[in-house]
Amino acid sequence: MIVVLTGPTASGKSGLALSLAMHGPLANQIEIVSMDSAQVYRGMDLGTAKPSLQERAAVPHHLIDLIDPREAYSAARFRNDALQAVTAIRQRGRIPLVVGGSLLYGRALAGGLSELPQTEPAIREALAKEAASLGWPGMHAALARVDPQTAARLMPHDAQRISRALEVFRMSGKPLSAWLADQAGSRAMREQEDLCWISLEPRDRGWLHQRIALRFKQMLEQGLLEEVSGLISQEGIHAGLPAMRAVGYRQCLQWLSGQADERNTLEEQGIAATRQFAKRQLTWLRAMSQRQVFACDDPDALIAAQQHLGEALEKSLSGRAVS
Repeated sequence: MIVVLTGPTASGKSGLALSLAMHGPLANQIEIVSMDSAQVYRGMDLGTAKPSLQERAAVPHHLIDLIDPREAYSAARFRNDALQAVTAIRQRGRIPLVVGGSLLYGRALAGGLSELPQTEPAIREALAKEAASLGWPGMHAALARVDPQTAARLMPHDAQRISRALEVFRMSGKPLSAWLADQAGSRAMREQEDLCWISLEPRDRGWLHQRIALRFKQMLEQGLLEEVSGLISQEGIHAGLPAMRAVGYRQCLQWLSGQADERNTLEEQGIAATRQFAKRQLTWLRAMSQRQVFACDDPDALIAAQQHLGEALEKSLSGRAVS
C-alpha cells in the first residue's frame, strides 16, 4: 500500500507532510515523493512552491528537479519514477509518503491510465504555432470537430490537454476518446496499485481563496516575474512548452509578451487562474469516493489528519489495509 496526501493547491499538504516527517513518532523515518507536474522542472522554483533547500535537507524529497523545462514529462513516466522511488525508500527501511495535487499523476500511480502514443515534438511544435494564431478556444473548436467526446470534458483554455488530444489524433488518426475506450479492459488497466488517499479540502472555499491570493502575491514579491523572464531568455524555452503552461508561469509569460488582459493586473490574473486550477482539482477529488477527507481550514481536523496519516504510514509498512 502507498499512502498519498493530496488536496487542492494551497491547502497545506507540504506543511503537514513536513511536520509529520520532522516531529512525532515517525520523525526521521519518512521520505517524500512529490506528485507535482511542475516541480519536476529545474529552475521553476517560486511558481511551483517548491520545497526550500533547507526543507529538502531536513527531509529527503524525490521527483523534484528531474528535468529541464525544454523536456516533456508524462503521467506514465511519473508512475515509473514514483514506483522506483517508493521501492528504493522501502529498501532503505524508511517510509515513503506521496504528496501533491497533480491528480492525473495519482491516477497513473494507481494504474488507471491507458497506454497512448508517445509525444512527437514536431507535431507538438506545429500545434503550438497554430494555437498562437487561433488561440486555445479555436484549438478547442478544432478538437471538437475530430473528437467531440474529449472536447466536451475539456475547458476551452485547457491548453495542455487540448494539445495532447490533438497530438494523439494527428499521430494516429484515432481520437483520444477511442484510445481510452479501446484500452479500458487492457492488462495495464487491471494492474492496480493499492493507494490510501488522504485529502485536505476546505469547508469554506473563501478560506482557500485567501490563501491562494496571499501565496501568489508572495511569489511575485519574491521574484516570480524575474524567474520567468530568466527562463524564457534561455535558448529553446518558449511559451508552447508544457512546462511554461503551468499556472502562474503562463500568466507571467503573457504579461511579459504584452498579450495579457490589460484590464487586470498580473496579480489578479494569476490569482484567478490559480483559483480555477483549485476548482478543477476539487472536482477531480469529489469523484474519488475512496479518499479520506479532512478539513484543511479546521485546526482540529488538521490534528486528526496528521494522526490518521501517521497511522496509515505505519500500516503501510506491513501492507495492512487502512480502515
